[in-house]
Amino acid sequence: MRIIDAHLHLFPAAPDTDAMAEAVGHQNSTEHLRQVYGKLGIVHGVVMGNHSLEPSYHDYPAGLFHYCIGLDSALMGRGERPVPDLADRVEENLKRETCCGVKLYPGYNRLWLSDPIYEPVYELAARYDKPVAVHMGLTAFPRAHLKYAHPLTLDEVAADHRRTRFVMCHFGNPFLESAAAVVEKNPNVAADLSGLLEGRVDVDRYFQTQVGYAGLLTTWLTAIGQWDDILYGTDWPIVNLEEYIRFIQRLVPEEHWEQVFFQNANRIYGLGQ
Repeated sequence: MRIIDAHLHLFPAAPDTDAMAEAVGHQNSTEHLRQVYGKLGIVHGVVMGNHSLEPSYHDYPAGLFHYCIGLDSALMGRGERPVPDLADRVEENLKRETCCGVKLYPGYNRLWLSDPIYEPVYELAARYDKPVAVHMGLTAFPRAHLKYAHPLTLDEVAADHRRTRFVMCHFGNPFLESAAAVVEKNPNVAADLSGLLEGRVDVDRYFQTQVGYAGLLTTWLTAIGQWDDILYGTDWPIVNLEEYIRFIQRLVPEEHWEQVFFQNANRIYGLGQ
């Protein structure tokens, strides 16, 4: 089975990020990822951008990764520090073949997705036919605000920007009911299954001790039944890649593995794999 990881992060070598990867049995390097990808059948990955809008910052190994240019809090400063020529700088990335979309972080920026600052981004994404991925649900830092990251905020902009395609990251976890409703209602919204776990996990034991949560995930995924709109992703480096594949295989019926693990990301992000 070929696999595309539709949601990962790559960070420069540093003590904290190196330790994060090592804690889940990996090394913080693209060469290590290349080796593990070969072992697990992962043929491509989509890097969710952080820290910089400079195209030269986002030069990843050819043939292994595409990237979404990210508007994170390091750039946006919670909306208090507007980026000069934001639209032009985003477009500079979208013109690149290796850039397959835009990534927004509304909870960290404390900005509503309907804020006018994002309007040119939605228009550019529609013009270039590249999706807007949006962090939805729980955040890594307590200073972020969850109200901006609730799936219903994505419903508003998806309904008002029908020509723009969106990817709801993390299936809006833990707002699963709302996430499912937004995906079902809006034909221009897909969702990835990244970041539902963190750290090492005994998958068999997990599905015994967390049967309630796992049941909610399978319930809402099955209830909407939109397997053409669900993408596999990991949020690496917070999970062990082999364990996360097994975790998602337990949530998704086997007859839909090819769609979820490969076809949907390849189509939605235009990866050409």
